[in-house]
Amino acid sequence: MKDGVNGVALGVFIFFFLAVTVMGFLAARWRRPDNEQSLDEWGLGGRSFGTWITWFLLGGDLYTAYTFVAVPAAVYAAGAAGFFAVPYTILVYPLIFTFLPRLWSVSHKHGYVTTSDFVRGRFGSKGLSLAVALTGILATMPYIALQLVGIQAVLDVMGVGGGENTNWFVKDLPLLIAFGVLAAYTYSSGLRAPALIAFVKDGLIYIVIAVAIIYIPIKLGGFDDIFAKAGHAFSQVNPATGKPRGALAPPEANQWTYATLALGSALALFMYPHSITATLSSRSREVIRRNTTILPLYSLMLGLLALLGFMAIAAGVKVTNGQLAIPQLFEDMFPDWFAGVAFAAIGIGALVPAAIMSIAAANLFTRNIYKDFIKPDATAEQETRVSKLVSLLVKVGALVFVLTMDKTVAINFQLLGGIWILQTFPALVGGLFTRWFHRWALLAGWAVGMAYGTLAAYGIASPTQAHFGGNAKEIPGIGEIGYIGLTAFVLNAVVAVVLTFVLKAVKAPEGLDETSPEDYTADAGDQGVQVELPPATAGSAH
Repeated sequence: MKDGVNGVALGVFIFFFLAVTVMGFLAARWRRPDNEQSLDEWGLGGRSFGTWITWFLLGGDLYTAYTFVAVPAAVYAAGAAGFFAVPYTILVYPLIFTFLPRLWSVSHKHGYVTTSDFVRGRFGSKGLSLAVALTGILATMPYIALQLVGIQAVLDVMGVGGGENTNWFVKDLPLLIAFGVLAAYTYSSGLRAPALIAFVKDGLIYIVIAVAIIYIPIKLGGFDDIFAKAGHAFSQVNPATGKPRGALAPPEANQWTYATLALGSALALFMYPHSITATLSSRSREVIRRNTTILPLYSLMLGLLALLGFMAIAAGVKVTNGQLAIPQLFEDMFPDWFAGVAFAAIGIGALVPAAIMSIAAANLFTRNIYKDFIKPDATAEQETRVSKLVSLLVKVGALVFVLTMDKTVAINFQLLGGIWILQTFPALVGGLFTRWFHRWALLAGWAVGMAYGTLAAYGIASPTQAHFGGNAKEIPGIGEIGYIGLTAFVLNAVVAVVLTFVLKAVKAPEGLDETSPEDYTADAGDQGVQVELPPATAGSAH
């Protein structure tokens, strides 16, 4: 690790950071009609984005700074187990091809801004809608915090604000500045800001990965030497566990765990509010269908990115915090100026998803808590104002989380968030294809899945670490029967099916479905239609 501040890398980082800051504020007037204040405009970019903008936006949204840091860090720590992220991002695209166009169509028709809007309209239940909204907000908060952790990791490697004897304010000042800039342009420009910045973020990431996958192996003697050194390192026994540190390929005993983690993660990815927000900003269902065919290019990039974990081992990178492994590899292997480019890619890779996540969480609060339960007669301007304020509060909460808590707690809560968000799958995806499920059965299934997933994740905590997921060097959320999130999802689905039969047998009242079959296949074309959400009283039976 280099001593002091890496001035050249920091200068390049600041240049790109200032550039995207200017773009963020200029985005306020990009493709925006004059004098229009609504959640469609601020929170969904006017539902006007075409194929390429949506592709960059979704890529910038799904492939975050945490992905950039954590996936190769997992490979660095445990070997092939860290590659689970690659197959799950491959599995997810055929899956979303089947249901995202349907969600876009019905949301466009009825003016839905969130998944909870759809659930309420489909099943006529504010209670089920509230459950989906609260789950989305809870799952998103630690995810935003981890984007700030990604920025902090880069700043630490550059030598900015570090040091145990440094005043806490001075130490965290760079992160506070980055947070302030993010909060300001998100408040001003809404979803248009991350959509515009995503072009820079994704471009930088592709450049850095392309250079790294060629330049670093050349310096390290080729991939044969890299894999040989990694294999030797993984064969060493971990004194804490008495077992090998990892493996270049998953041992047979871990293959079921690997498969269930990949499948469960694939099912959960597009349940996150920020994924849906980016999707609903598209101008037609054909844009969604085209994106499911070209988004796998990011999976190719992710596979190459994961290889950096092996390179860090071969390069002799030694860090006490695995999150610093890849930033440290860049600083050690690249010239200072290109290390700055790589750090900028990670830093901007945090700003884009953090902005979208905060917007998505704010939209959930505004539409499905504020409008449904606090002020049903809220105007479009009032909705937008509340959503802007909540987006700030969400980011403040994430910042407090990062500054006051152990980073491993943030990671474990994010992984717990994946277990939680998966429990919204039956209500959302099930509702897109059938009205057979009873709303009370879906709510009961959700409650069972949430309770089991939370308790089971807490139950595998390390005896020395009383927080969810246990040892941060392991992959939290894994029990003896595989990924806990998937087990909770199966219990959720079973409860929903069984109770639906029971409730239909006793003729329990069902809510009003405000959608019709043709709503799920309609395409408004490239013009886009702005439709006001029906009054909050519609379909409000519990």
